[in-house]
Amino acid sequence: MDDYKKLTNEVGAPVADNENSITAGPRGPVVMQDVWLMEKMAHFNREVIPERRMHAKGWGAYGKLTVTHDISKYTKAKVLQPGAVTEAFTRFSTVAGERGAADCERDIRGVATKFYTSEGNWDLVGNNTPTFFIRDVHNFSDLNRAVKRDPKTGRRSAQNNWDFWTLLPECFHQITVVMSDRGIPASFRNMHFYGEHTFSLYNEKNERVWCKFHFRTQQGIKNLTNEEAAEINGIDRESHGKDLFETIERGGFPKWTMYIQVMTEEQAINHYENPFDITKIWPHAEYPLIEVGMYELNRNPENYFAEVEQAAFTPAHVVPGIGFSPDRFLQGRLFSYGDAQRYRLGINHNQIPVNRAKVAVNEYHRDGAMRVDGNYGAAPAYTPNSAGFWTAQPEVAEPPMALEGAMWRYDPKDDPTDDCFRAGGNLWRVMTEDKKALLIHNTATDMASVTKNIKYRHAVHALKADPEYGRRLIEALGLCPDKVAELEKLNNNELNRATLSADVD
Repeated sequence: MDDYKKLTNEVGAPVADNENSITAGPRGPVVMQDVWLMEKMAHFNREVIPERRMHAKGWGAYGKLTVTHDISKYTKAKVLQPGAVTEAFTRFSTVAGERGAADCERDIRGVATKFYTSEGNWDLVGNNTPTFFIRDVHNFSDLNRAVKRDPKTGRRSAQNNWDFWTLLPECFHQITVVMSDRGIPASFRNMHFYGEHTFSLYNEKNERVWCKFHFRTQQGIKNLTNEEAAEINGIDRESHGKDLFETIERGGFPKWTMYIQVMTEEQAINHYENPFDITKIWPHAEYPLIEVGMYELNRNPENYFAEVEQAAFTPAHVVPGIGFSPDRFLQGRLFSYGDAQRYRLGINHNQIPVNRAKVAVNEYHRDGAMRVDGNYGAAPAYTPNSAGFWTAQPEVAEPPMALEGAMWRYDPKDDPTDDCFRAGGNLWRVMTEDKKALLIHNTATDMASVTKNIKYRHAVHALKADPEYGRRLIEALGLCPDKVAELEKLNNNELNRATLSADVD
């Protein structure tokens, strides 16, 4: 029985760590040597056919990005130069729902945009929240399984969902966001969206800064209560898709203002917490929004399957002037997203018109299922070659990134600067009373069927974030304040052990 409880890899060898990626230094990028991570992600990408494993229910539209401000001191990307106008395609989605799920569910909304730039396609893959639940890609497949259907019952399980969330305290900020009024947007038009991850920008001098992308709606924020959403879902399960399509058809083109936040490499080194942790935010007071331009959606697809269902995105697609960061979750997504599309749509999915670049593509990829172009004819299929075909362009390379520290599975919770509850507490403190009341109501409603041990775990996290937040949640969940106070004294590992049993009282 003891051996049954021990985790192994796909061929039975023991797994030493299933939560922390191997990185080059405590804040460095993930390394390909993390073979268990590669196996987890590759297997996860192939679990379900033919719909997307996540973000299966989606809607899309074409648009354009118009750059109105000069940020050339930060980036040489042509798509972000003053006056540039770039065609694009955006797909909106829920995360956990299948293709037939209702649009008005409490969930974050995926927002993936493909910019057809003059230097190739740039895919910005994010959500309608500036942060995410987890910070290490090792937990990615597990998060998605927790919010999907239970393997025994075949139903969605609040117990599984909250058990996973509360065992990883870094989820707390995102839980607060999703359980707030922002958990059910009234429409795609009435929400902001974000690149979420920390990316990098570099200019003509090869000077790098770290960057976050923001798109703020010009239509105003509007959200739904549980009751309003239930009423809409009872009438039209495709309400968000209908709203987007009909708004564009009548010429009411939705618009967002694009901004960036910028952090210098020196600021990142001295920042009071890990700036590459996707569960954290960069406060606007410290890193103000810098306006870039305007994004508009102005054309509906002609065929849903061809253009929306077959749209494929990966954050690995960047252009010169835009790069990556040591964000652990981003590092995993660089592999996972493209690999999922290779499985779902085939090795040549980038030839599908909605995914095809508007510029010449000269690569050495050949053959494969659904190769529908000339397959590069008689051109050499290898490099280097003596025929002068397709040599690399070193002038577009990113500047080198300095790394520090031994290669190891670093646990962010061991970092003395790590605080999983600061951002959630700050969010609570800026909420108006009506928003606080709604957050508490939504959380208590969502956790109604969850066992008490998990409720206690979340209440402790809320208390750590803000005393008022914790007190009101304790009351709403019907918990014993003294028990919560006792549990709050424990560290994370002790708290998780103390709340393993459903009869924690």
